Amino acid sequence: MRLTCPLSNSKSSRTCCVVVVDPCPRTSVMDALKSGWFSELTDLLPGRSFSMQVEQVLHKEQSKYQEILVLQTKSHGVVLVLDGMIQCTEFDEYSYQEMISFLPLNSHPKPQRVLIVGGGDGGVAREVAKHPLVETIDQVEIDDRVIELSKKYLPFMAEGFNSPKLNLHVADGFKFMEEHVQYFDVIITDSSDPIGPAVSLFQKSYFQLMKRALRPGGIVCSQADTFWGHLKNATSMRNHCKEVFAKAAYATSYVSTYPAGQIGFALGSLDKNTDFANPIHTLTNQQRKNMKLRYYTTDMHKAAFALPAFVIDALDAENDS
Repeated sequence: MRLTCPLSNSKSSRTCCVVVVDPCPRTSVMDALKSGWFSELTDLLPGRSFSMQVEQVLHKEQSKYQEILVLQTKSHGVVLVLDGMIQCTEFDEYSYQEMISFLPLNSHPKPQRVLIVGGGDGGVAREVAKHPLVETIDQVEIDDRVIELSKKYLPFMAEGFNSPKLNLHVADGFKFMEEHVQYFDVIITDSSDPIGPAVSLFQKSYFQLMKRALRPGGIVCSQADTFWGHLKNATSMRNHCKEVFAKAAYATSYVSTYPAGQIGFALGSLDKNTDFANPIHTLTNQQRKNMKLRYYTTDMHKAAFALPAFVIDALDAENDS
């Protein structure tokens, strides 16, 4: 859910689905927690940090896959931290969850079967379940401790696990997709940051695996970095989509607690006529309110694909390379 590692073919830690060797240095909890403040310190973004005043450390443990920290903060409510990186906060989590869900769902004519890879906090499942055309959701998360701790400390997100549409699998996302060929209409990868178990989710081979698991006309959406943090990574992710799918696009959303206050998404479609910037399914204000959406609107959907000139130029340069 954040940045890709500047080392080649690497990524970091949010709730994830595969196991790999971590190529990036991380900050220990004890280093990050000092004098009542938590500071996100990482070599991924040298020379800067983001800090929150901590009222209480609610939980701390080392799971089989990552270091998990849950904080009660003064300004952002409950905060989930994995391997020293902020994954979500009570204050602004919905901006990410809604956009990574509804950008692909509202671009597909009939998104009946949806796969979520990662997303152990439950936020994406919560949003996907709201879509009236979605009939079944399979979610694959490898770290059961993230799921259980989210249920305890992040119930406003983990309510997604209660949907009757959802089938939750604690398993390897790669193996799951290999066993489901031409099965899903939409695949959403709610992946980790540049440190930890999600390196493979940023490689071209992963997009090829998703393509194999899609039904005709299927769509994918993956977390794809911020262009303010690592422009090369963002353009590379979009380029993977373009090489594998008939149509590709890069979109952004504002998330105040992520580096530069922004996150990107790489989208791909098997249908060359997909127009990501103009959603098939639009929402009236009343429909939006009924679905309890706090960030996503049809206008925000369209605006997500409006990019600054230097990003357009970088995407064009990636195409020419």
